[in-house]
Amino acid sequence: MGLLALGGCASSARTFSGSPSLATRESSLEDLLALPPPRQKLYVGVFAFLDQTGQHKPAQPTQGFADFSFAVTQGATNILINALHDAGTGSWFHVLERNRLPDLLQERQIIRANRIEFPAPGGAPMQPLGPLLNAGIILEGGIVGYDSNTVTGGLGANYLGIGATTQYSKDTVSIYIRAVSVLTGEILASVTADKTIYSVSLDASIFKYVGYNKLLQAEGGFSTNEPVTLCVKQAIELGVYAIIMEGALKGLWAFADGDKQKELLDDYRQTRGGIVPAPVAASMKHS
Repeated sequence: MGLLALGGCASSARTFSGSPSLATRESSLEDLLALPPPRQKLYVGVFAFLDQTGQHKPAQPTQGFADFSFAVTQGATNILINALHDAGTGSWFHVLERNRLPDLLQERQIIRANRIEFPAPGGAPMQPLGPLLNAGIILEGGIVGYDSNTVTGGLGANYLGIGATTQYSKDTVSIYIRAVSVLTGEILASVTADKTIYSVSLDASIFKYVGYNKLLQAEGGFSTNEPVTLCVKQAIELGVYAIIMEGALKGLWAFADGDKQKELLDDYRQTRGGIVPAPVAASMKHS
């Protein structure tokens, strides 16, 4: 009889899963895609863009074991490469493979060996492989901060044993991106971007006597958390947008449409607090 009862409980289990979908296009990506094309497309490479926080997820009290998963994504390099590829709908950068360069070089070595061992029909040697493209700019940096519970709070009310409580917390992700000249090693531009993560929890409860020696107690609630990976993605997209604007302010590169560039840079100055780089400020005084 007990086995039947256990079987009945097991049969009532439900599995919930969502359908697969493409990533949501946030405002940071929309701004990046909407950038007008540059006067000249840039060759960039990204070797690594890593998590430099060293933080791990806090273990939940109900787990009973240590959780050694990292607090933020370890795939930030891929996110940065994708953001560069999306800038101006692909019009801003020639993104060169540098993150998995040993794989690329090994594949080219295999092609060379095949061409030496198996010549073209008639015994003629096959054409050698062309050279790899050179990057004029390397983008470096990483995720430098993940601050948990920078702001916490809550609000609750209870009347006649019936009430609700709302709690919230705020976390912050910080990233740095810098553009380095391959020719001189000079840091051409450096920006930082922060993204906040909000978590909200709503609990409702009923605690009331409904009869002699009888107690009614019911609880319900839900919590919402903004995904950390989505926040890192938005911060990196904003950082790429800012790098493009900083370089345009310093005259390192330019938009093909001068009027559109002036409009975008005016908006960007207001966003960044109206701080103009020294070379640009000097040229504005002489104009």
